[in-house]
Amino acid sequence: MTEEVEIIKKTDLGFEPNLKNYDETYKNFSWDQIKTEIIYFDDGKMNAAYNAIDKHLETPNKQKMALIWENDAGEVQKFTFAEIAELSNRIAGVLKKLGVQKGDRVFLFLPRIPELYYSFLGILKTGAIAGTLFQAFGPEGIKDRLGNSKARFVITHSTLVSRVEQIKNELPDLEKVLVVDAPYDNFDFKKETSEASEEFEIAHMDPKDRAFMLYTSGTTGKPKGVVHAHQAIIQEYLTAKWVLDIRSEDMYWCTADPGWVTGIAYEILGSWANAATALVFDGRFDPEKWYSIIDKYNVTIWYTAPTAIRMLMKAGDEIVKKYSLESLRHLASVGEPLNPEAIRWAHKAYKRPFHDNWWQTETGAICISNYPCMNIKVGSMGRPFPGVVAGIVDDEGSELPSGKEGNLALKPGWPSMMMEIWENPEKYQSYFKGDWYTSGDRAWQDVDGYFWFMGRADDVIKTAGERVGPFEVESALIEHPAVAEAGVIGKPDPERGEIIKAFCVLRPGFEESEELKKEIAEHVKKHLAGHAYPKEVAFVKTLPKTRSGKIMRRVLRAKELGLPVGDTSTLEEY
Repeated sequence: MTEEVEIIKKTDLGFEPNLKNYDETYKNFSWDQIKTEIIYFDDGKMNAAYNAIDKHLETPNKQKMALIWENDAGEVQKFTFAEIAELSNRIAGVLKKLGVQKGDRVFLFLPRIPELYYSFLGILKTGAIAGTLFQAFGPEGIKDRLGNSKARFVITHSTLVSRVEQIKNELPDLEKVLVVDAPYDNFDFKKETSEASEEFEIAHMDPKDRAFMLYTSGTTGKPKGVVHAHQAIIQEYLTAKWVLDIRSEDMYWCTADPGWVTGIAYEILGSWANAATALVFDGRFDPEKWYSIIDKYNVTIWYTAPTAIRMLMKAGDEIVKKYSLESLRHLASVGEPLNPEAIRWAHKAYKRPFHDNWWQTETGAICISNYPCMNIKVGSMGRPFPGVVAGIVDDEGSELPSGKEGNLALKPGWPSMMMEIWENPEKYQSYFKGDWYTSGDRAWQDVDGYFWFMGRADDVIKTAGERVGPFEVESALIEHPAVAEAGVIGKPDPERGEIIKAFCVLRPGFEESEELKKEIAEHVKKHLAGHAYPKEVAFVKTLPKTRSGKIMRRVLRAKELGLPVGDTSTLEEY
C-alpha cells in the first residue's frame, strides 16, 4: 500500500521531550533497564499502588498536589500525594477488617468522585483485585460482571446502590455492599474509614500477581474479564513518561473514566507514578467548559478521545479563540484511530497536534504511538513502543512484508500484557497465533515502520473483490464540510458481496436531502477510491459508541440487518 503522506514535523513542538531519540532507544532497549525506576521491596516483591503514590512520600513530592477534582456545579476538592496515601491506607484497613484477602475481587461502582481513585489504590494495597464499573451501567450490566468475577464486595454510592439492590440476591458470592457516603446495611463505611488507621502494611505482591480487571465487550457473547498484574505499572509508568511526556511539574488532564482501562493506566497508575498532578472533571462534555478548565488550571498535557476532538471541531474555531490555551504543551489521543482531518484541525486551532496512539484493554498500556520526538505521519498509529515488537501477520500467524494488509500483532512478553481472561482460558488462548498475540485489528506497516489502521477484522468490508477498511471511509466522510461524525458498515449485496453504507451525523446548519447524500458519496469516491464510496448514505442524530468513544459498527450493522444487537452495556447512549 502506498499513499500521499502528510507530515507534521517534530520541530513544531517547542520543547525538549523525555524520549529524545526513538530509533536509538528502541534498538538498545530492554525492560530490565527500567527496573531501577520502579520500586521493589527488599524481598523482590512490588505493589502497583505503592509505585503510584507511596513512593513519593520519601521525596519532596509528598506535599505536592496529586488530585484536583471539579464537578459540573463548580465544587472543587484537592488532595496531596500524602493525603491520597493516607486515604487509600484507611480504605485498605477497613477492607482488611472486613476480611478481604489476596486475590479477592472488590469492585468499584462509583461516580467519578475522589473516592473512586483512592479506593482503587486501597484495594491494590490489600492484595485484592480491583474491578471498575461505569456509573452508567444498569442492573444487568452489573450482574454480568459481579457474577462472572465472583466479587465478594462492591463499593458504591447512595445514588447508585438501588441498581445493585435489584440484582444482589442473584449474586451468591457478593457478601457486602459498601456505600461511601451513607450508612447502608448496618455498616457505616464512611465513619469506619474516617476512624481507620492512617498506616497500612501494603501487601508485597509478586510482579505477576493480579492487580485489576476490566470487562470488555466483543461482537458476540457476554463481556469478558481482562485481568492485569501489578507489573503492568512498569509499562504504564514508562509510556506515561515517554509517550505522554509527563513530568512532575505537569498539570495533566486525562478525560477517561476509570471504568475504561485508560482511566486506570493513565489517570491513576502510570501518571501518578510520574508524580504529575491529575485533574479530574466530573461533568458532561461541553466545549466551553472544557476550554475554561484548561485555562483555569493551566493544563499542560491533555489526553482525550477522538470523539471528543471531533465534537470540539464541530463546535468550531470561534469558541477556541475565546480562550488562551497557552499552557498546553503536549496533546495525545486514544480510544480509536484519530481521523486526519481532526489532527489537522487541532494543529491549526491549538497550535499543537494530537499524537495518536494504539493499545487495547488486553495490552494494558500504550504499545504503538506517535512520539513527541518523531514526525507525525498524519493518520498513522505511529511506531512500536521500545520493548514492544509489532508486526503484520496472516491468519496463520506468519509475518507479512511492509505494505501488505493483515492482522496487527505483538510478540508476547511486554509487562502490561493481560494475564488471563477471567475463568475462560479458551478465550485467552484464542488471542495467540504461533509466536504472536493477535489484536483483532487489521493494519499495514510502511517502509519506515509506521503502522496504519484499517479496521477491526470483523468490520473489514469486501466489496466487488476489494477489501475496504471502514475507518478510512469514515475519515473521508468527515472531510466533507457537512459531516461531523460517520460510521460505516458492509451491507450484504447479491452483486458485490457487500456494499458500503454510511451513517452520518450532520454539522449544524446543514439540512438532510437526497442531493446532500449524493454529494457526500461522490466526495468519498473522489477522495478515497471508486470502489470505497458508500452506495447508501443515511443521516442519523447520534452514533452508537462505547464510553471510550469507539463507534460500535456491530450495533449499526445489527440494526440495519435486523439482527440481535448483543451486549450493549458499554454503550455511551443510543
